[in-house]
Order: sequence, then structure tokens, then C-alpha cells
Amino acid sequence: MAKLLKGKEVVELLNDKLINEVNALKSKGITPTLGILRVGERADDLSYERGALKRCEQVGVQVEVTALPEDISEKVFFDTLEKLNNDSNIHGILMFRPLPKHIDSEKARAMLKASKDVDGCTDLSLAGVFTNTKLGFAPCTAEAAMEILKHYDISLTGKRVVVIGRSLVIGRPVAMLLMHENATVTICHTKTIDIPSITKDADIVIVATGQMESVGKETISEGQTIIDVGISWNDEKGKLCGDVRFDEVEELVEAITPVPGGVGGVTTSILVKHVVEAAMRTLEN
Repeated sequence: MAKLLKGKEVVELLNDKLINEVNALKSKGITPTLGILRVGERADDLSYERGALKRCEQVGVQVEVTALPEDISEKVFFDTLEKLNNDSNIHGILMFRPLPKHIDSEKARAMLKASKDVDGCTDLSLAGVFTNTKLGFAPCTAEAAMEILKHYDISLTGKRVVVIGRSLVIGRPVAMLLMHENATVTICHTKTIDIPSITKDADIVIVATGQMESVGKETISEGQTIIDVGISWNDEKGKLCGDVRFDEVEELVEAITPVPGGVGGVTTSILVKHVVEAAMRTLEN
């Protein structure tokens, strides 16, 4: 039976720390504030927004939601984004993506200020991840995976870590974060030949395939630590599932994140942490 790397413990400790930091900022006249920019009403956007609102409320972070209709003109969208960029009372911006096809997503990413990019989607934020500097913020999911490893005292120095997935949301940035902690990292992807021959030699496997239950015991070895980043609704099972076939892998590995209850909840807390950090950085300028 594997040890479950539950996100709840991580969230609780993060919340306690954030409450203290928020109170300290408020004593200096600064109320950390998240600006949410959402176009349309996608179910997954609304779900994440509800989670963010709840977590912000728990620690005292203020939220201002700007909800635009699906058919909003590109000009109005960019005018709205620029207004949030220039509002000194907004410390972080969560811009839901993907945007509707008639809005230039690349232009939106380029326009968003890195100093307010609390979801880590801009090129400057990603450059900061690669150079290990505070140019912006790391993507929340990538940092959440790292926070879980840190919380459960899973050493990374000298360890062999395989990341399955190469997206800019998790795969590539988490690989960089792992290397900053002195891990030896291999990235596998859809064009990798014989993935099991690579993953089976790893100490830690981070699974971010984006494909529900795509990784099973044929890919995993005994004694490994598994971080499952995926979360999808399984109609057949009537429940949320990850990218890992949990039931067949749990009996082999030493530790694994459950889905739900693992990386997802921590991701929302990292978003709020970034808002507080952005507010703190205003004191440094």
C-alpha cells in the first residue's frame, strides 16, 4: 500500500503562512487582490474560479472578477486587459485560457504584465523559471508538484526524475524547477520511443500526459514516487481520475498523489500564494 501524498496537508500549511503574510501586508495598507479575467462561461473555468474564490477568502485575499461575454470584441478584451495591467490595486491577474478563437491568444500573453502573471503563462515568467529568477511566476501546477515533494520531504538532489509530458503548463517548467533542486531530469513525450524503458529506472515519475489513465503498471517500477498531475471526469466510472491508473499502480509504488485530493487543490493555493508574493514585491519597488 503506497503512501498517499495528499494535498490537504500542504494546503493547510500554505494557508496558515499566507494568512500571516496577508495580515502583515494589510497592516501596511496593502490588500492583496486578484483580478480574474474570464471570457464566456466554460464549465472548467467556472470550477477553477470557484476554487480560487474560496481559497482567497480563506486567507483574506480580495478578488475582482471581470466576466466578459463569449462574443466580446477583441478591442474591448484588450482594453479590459490593459486596464487590469495598469490598476495598481490589482496585484495578480488570472486570465482564463483558451480564449475564443477571434481573440489573439499570443497577443494576450504578450500584453499581460509578468509582474502580475500569477498563473505563469507569459514568456517572461517562463524565462524566469528557466533562469531561476523572479521575472514573473512559475506555472501554478508545476510549482504545486514541487510543493508536494517538498512538504513530504522527498529528496531531489541527485535523484533520477522522469517527466511524462512537455507542455509549457507543466512538463517543461517542472523539469526546470526539478533541475534547480539538483535532480537529474528526463522528459518523455508522444514521440519518445519505449517510454517504459526510461521511466522504470526513475526514482520519481511526474505524469502529465493530459490523457486520462494513460499510464499503468507497465510503465512503473516498485518503490517509485508518482506525482499524477492529470484530472479528468471518467463517465464510465462516474468519478474524477488522473493520468495514472491508480488502482493498479498504488500496489507497486512507495508514494503517489491521489486524484482528486492531490495536486489540484495545491495548484489553487499556489495561485493565491503568487498573488500575495506579487503584493509583497510592490514593497520592494
